[in-house]
Amino acid sequence: MRRVVLMKGAVCGIVWAIGLLAFIPVQAAESVSPLVAQAPELLARYLRIDTVNPPGNETRGAQFFAQQFEAAGIEYEIAESAPGRGNIWARLKGGRKPALVLLNHIDVVPADERFWDVPPLSGAIQDGYVWGRGALDMKGTGIMQLQAFLAVAASGKKLKRDLVFVATADEEAGGAFGAGWLAKNRPDIFKGAGYLLNEGGYSTQLNGDTLFLLEVTQKVPVWLRLTAVDEPGHGSSPTTTTSVTRLLRAGARLADTQFPARVVPAVAKLFAGLAPYQSDEFRPYYEDIEKAIADDAFLRRLQAVNPSQHALLRNTCSLTTLQGSSKINVIPPEAVLELDCRMLPDQDEAAFVEQIRTIVNDANIRIEKIMSLSPAVSPASGELYELVEQLVGERYTNAKVIPSVSTGFTDSHFFRALGIRSYGLGLYQVPRSDARGVHGNNERIGVKNLQQATQTLTELVQRFTTR
Repeated sequence: MRRVVLMKGAVCGIVWAIGLLAFIPVQAAESVSPLVAQAPELLARYLRIDTVNPPGNETRGAQFFAQQFEAAGIEYEIAESAPGRGNIWARLKGGRKPALVLLNHIDVVPADERFWDVPPLSGAIQDGYVWGRGALDMKGTGIMQLQAFLAVAASGKKLKRDLVFVATADEEAGGAFGAGWLAKNRPDIFKGAGYLLNEGGYSTQLNGDTLFLLEVTQKVPVWLRLTAVDEPGHGSSPTTTTSVTRLLRAGARLADTQFPARVVPAVAKLFAGLAPYQSDEFRPYYEDIEKAIADDAFLRRLQAVNPSQHALLRNTCSLTTLQGSSKINVIPPEAVLELDCRMLPDQDEAAFVEQIRTIVNDANIRIEKIMSLSPAVSPASGELYELVEQLVGERYTNAKVIPSVSTGFTDSHFFRALGIRSYGLGLYQVPRSDARGVHGNNERIGVKNLQQATQTLTELVQRFTTR
């Protein structure tokens, strides 16, 4: 049984979650507020809080935010979806315009200290970086959101819309104890919300232009478990079929399957936006990607050089886990294969699973769904989208905003399903070498990048929420 714990402070607040991996240096030197200057040290403290999922223990992180809200006299609430699985939110009340939600997650993935230059939970500040698991994904963004929120609260300006800060549990495991639980059990948090900013977008620099890839939709995960059943026996006496051989044959058929290539509108816009920055070889294909997908040679080449972009052009399944016997000389009665399948966001899940069943083509293999999410697309237009375009155009040289599609998934899908326009926006740029720290080793974020991104985020939130 899940229990809810409520804790209160004193006013109301919000944070926004800006995407995972993006910041470009501000064009001119500018003074920063104390809140911006404090961001690196605050992040270091946050990184030292162990919220590795599993098991999560996100209530520890929620209490960290609670301390900041209490110091600022801001009312908040904490709810636990299960013991230790805490979520926190705060609200600044404003006018009648649709509210803005700033979303971030508290949990982080595990880290193997043997392969790090500093302890993963040290929160060390050295060599111009803040180091620690979650610095990029996504405790750094949580601190950016917190400081932007506190700046709005401290400004004393009237708000034309509510601003809602939400930090959740369990995103790294699908969000069932976090954003999904809140959407179902505490819908009051999102009442009146029209916009949400989260992780999922990124930025880059190409040919002197600064590109902001604003995530508007995601491929839809459909995780499947295939269980093969056959007669067990001794390894010295193999039979014509076993649970393992059935599974291996089905797995080989799945691995050899290329689902039909197709282009959804958001992907067409992404490729068209990236076309000017491609080599002479690829530019014509990107300019007319709907025509290009008929060229198998192009698709093979694209998969070789950019598998992530190739994955946006078709449904995919990756064979990820395989379980057979626990003893080398025992033929097991069951063998299990798990698939990480991702559908394009306009696909029918039931039809897709039936397609998998046809490929498997074995009555002795049971197919069950582990998890799937609801597809939805946020429009690449409207008040918030246009403000992002305007702001980055003012602050960055040759800035362009391109709607993008993520091959992964974030908690945004829970809120798109509620009709809330949800975007993944990245405001700091991470070198490729540092980007490998996301779910990898030596995760870190530059001190100046964090401060400059916080400055930009604060301006965006203030302009969108204040009169």
